[in-house]
Amino acid sequence: MWSGRRGLLRSSGCGVEELRCRRREREAALRKARREQQLVSKRLLRDEATEEAEGGCVVVILGEAEIQEFLRLAQRGTEEKERERALVSLRRGLQHPETQQTFIRLEGSIRTLVGLLTSNQALLQLEAARCLHELSHSEQSAVAEACLPATSYLLTYLSGHSSDFIELCLYTLGNLIVESEAVRRQLLPQGIVPALAACIQSPHLTVLEALGYALSQLLQAKEAPEKIIPLVLGSTLPQHILQLLQPGPKLNLGVAVEFAWCLHYIICSQVNNALLITQGALTTLGLLLLDLAAAVQRTEDAGLELLVCPVVRCLSNLLTEAAAETVGGPMQLRDERVLAALFILLQFFLHKQPSLLPEGLWLLNNLTANSPSFCTSLISLDLIEPLLHLLSVSNVVSVLVLTVLCNVAEKGPAYCQHLWPGLLLPTLLDTLALSDTEVVGQSLELLQLLFLYQPGAAQAFLQQSGLQALQRHEEVAQLQDRVHALQQTALHG
Repeated sequence: MWSGRRGLLRSSGCGVEELRCRRREREAALRKARREQQLVSKRLLRDEATEEAEGGCVVVILGEAEIQEFLRLAQRGTEEKERERALVSLRRGLQHPETQQTFIRLEGSIRTLVGLLTSNQALLQLEAARCLHELSHSEQSAVAEACLPATSYLLTYLSGHSSDFIELCLYTLGNLIVESEAVRRQLLPQGIVPALAACIQSPHLTVLEALGYALSQLLQAKEAPEKIIPLVLGSTLPQHILQLLQPGPKLNLGVAVEFAWCLHYIICSQVNNALLITQGALTTLGLLLLDLAAAVQRTEDAGLELLVCPVVRCLSNLLTEAAAETVGGPMQLRDERVLAALFILLQFFLHKQPSLLPEGLWLLNNLTANSPSFCTSLISLDLIEPLLHLLSVSNVVSVLVLTVLCNVAEKGPAYCQHLWPGLLLPTLLDTLALSDTEVVGQSLELLQLLFLYQPGAAQAFLQQSGLQALQRHEEVAQLQDRVHALQQTALHG
C-alpha cells in the first residue's frame, strides 16, 4: 500500500523552506501511489436456504444438449414448476466455468435467458436473474460481455418493488461493471448513474449495501475520472452518501463500509473535492472518526477496522485540498477531540490491526503539516511520547512518525523546546543506528530542523555520542561540517 520514498536528506546547506519542499514532494508521490491502488473484486450472492433446499447437489458440467434442453423446458414447459426446475438446473450448471463457456457459445442462449428475465412470471424472472448472476461472476470478460443484452433490463428492475430482486440485480451489475469496459460504455448512456441515485433512497439495508458495492465498482473504472465521476458528482449521490455516513444509531456498518469506499474513490480522482468539502464531507468524516474512536473502546468487534480504513483515507486526502483551509478550519472541530480520537484508533490498530497504523499516521501527518494548532495540541496532550513508542513497530511506521515530528519541529523554536532533548535524543541515536536508509534520512532531516531552531541541540547531540552513530553512514564528513556550521550559525546568528 505504501510506496517507498526516494532520496535522503543530503548534508549540503539548506533551509527550512527547502526541507519543507522536499518533504511535500515525497508526500505528493506517496498520495499518487495511494490513489492508484484499487480494490476490484466480484461478489457472489447465493441464497443459502435455497441451496440447502436443493440438497447441496454437486455442480455438474452441462453439455450443449443439456443446456438446450433446459432452455427449451424453461421456455415451453407445460407447468410453471417444470419451467422453474429447468432454470434451477441450468443455474447450478452455470456455477462451473466450462458450462459458462458452452452456454455463451450457443446461439440464442442469452436471448432466451433475457426473454425469461422479462417474462411476467416472478419466479421465472428470479431464476433467470440468478442465472445471469452466475454468469456475471465469471473471470472471463467474454462471459460478461455476452450478458450485455440484459443490462438495460437489470437497470429497469432497480425501480421495482422486490428488495431481494433489486439486490440481486445490483450485485449482478456490479460484477459486470468491473469485468468489461464494453459493459460500462453501454450502461452509462442507459442511465446507470441516475438509476443508482434513485435507488439510494431505498429503506432496505440489503439494497443499500448492494448499491454501495455496484457504485464502488463503477467508480474504480480506469475511465471513471473523465466519464463517470463528473456524472456522480452532478447527481444527488454524494449528498446521500454523506447522509449514510452520519454517525448515530441509524448508522449501519455494512452500508457505511461500502459507501466510505465509494467516497474514497471519488476523492482520489480529484475531480472536484472542493464540492465535497462544501457539502460537509470534512465535518461528516470528522464526526464519524470521533464516533469510531468511541466504538473501539466499547466493543471488540473486529469489523470496525473495515470502516476505519476508508474513513481515515478520505480525511487524509481531503486535508491536502486547498479548499480544506477555507471552510472554517479542518473539520470545524476542536483539535484536541480529533487528535485524541486518532490516538485511540492508533492504539486500536497497534493491538488489533497493525497493518493500518500507517493509515492513521498519514492522517496525523496531514493534520500537522500546515497546522500549528494541531502541533500545539500534540504537545499539550502529551502525545509525543506515545508517538515515539511506535518507532519500534516497523520501518514504514518509523518514517511516518519521524515525518510528523518534523512537522512539529518546523513550526519554530517554541515547538522544538518541547521536543528536545527529552526522549527524542536517545530515540534519534537509536534510529540513526538502523540500516534502513529512509528511517536514517528522516532522522537526519529532523536533526537539521532541531539544529536550526535549538542553539544547544547540536552540541548536546555530539556529546551524547551522536557522532559515533553518524559515522556508520557514508556522508559523515559532510554531515560533521554541516553540524558544526549549524552550531556556529545558532550561536552567532
